[in-house]
Amino acid sequence: MTKIPDQPQDIFVPLTQDYLKVFGNELISLIIYGSAAGGYYIRGKSDINLLVVLTPAGLDKFTDVLETVQSWRKRSVAIPLIMSKNFVESSLDSYPIEFLGMKNSHILIYGEDILAELTVKPADLRLQIERELRSKLLLLREGYLEAEGKPRRLRSLISRSLTAFLAIFNALLYYKTGKMQQGRREIIKEMRKTFTMDASVFLFCADIKEGKDKFSGAEVTDIFRKYLQEINDICKMADQL
Repeated sequence: MTKIPDQPQDIFVPLTQDYLKVFGNELISLIIYGSAAGGYYIRGKSDINLLVVLTPAGLDKFTDVLETVQSWRKRSVAIPLIMSKNFVESSLDSYPIEFLGMKNSHILIYGEDILAELTVKPADLRLQIERELRSKLLLLREGYLEAEGKPRRLRSLISRSLTAFLAIFNALLYYKTGKMQQGRREIIKEMRKTFTMDASVFLFCADIKEGKDKFSGAEVTDIFRKYLQEINDICKMADQL
């Protein structure tokens, strides 16, 4: 039970069986989302993100799933999001970016595809985009100070922060064009087409996150400074939407 899957689909059947053993008819949906659903899963590096949708009675049995969750974490399945269908529907105004991201990149492995028909209000989306950009920008500045400007730590900060920013960028694209992209580089390239942005900086950041770069310490420091400036500029642009 400790083997990390070569492909996410390798675990769909046993994963479903284990969750059915715990929740039975109270299990409404099992949905994979994120990199494992978007075609850029990397064995040994990527987590498999899981959304578990239950009936209210199923939520009452929430604590019964602990052993199952712990067992599947050994096979790169992240701690799942567990919620009711009503919670999803009532949270669209609060978390439109997160639910749009799931809807854009997901695979239904059991039950009802509750994400397929979700819609968000543009006003709710714009407010969260602005809020998330501002908060993530502050955290990025704070992270730089904590890293003391050291390239190795800046490299880690870039890698850890990029995913969150790309999720916001994809929401920006949806707000502006009504469409979202699959994959890091596709999001970056579409942002360059749709908004004024230096895509090369973010492509370098993607190289760092994916372990594909050979940048020197000085180059990493320069990339981070440009990354920070571009995020600041995008934040100003979002204010004008």
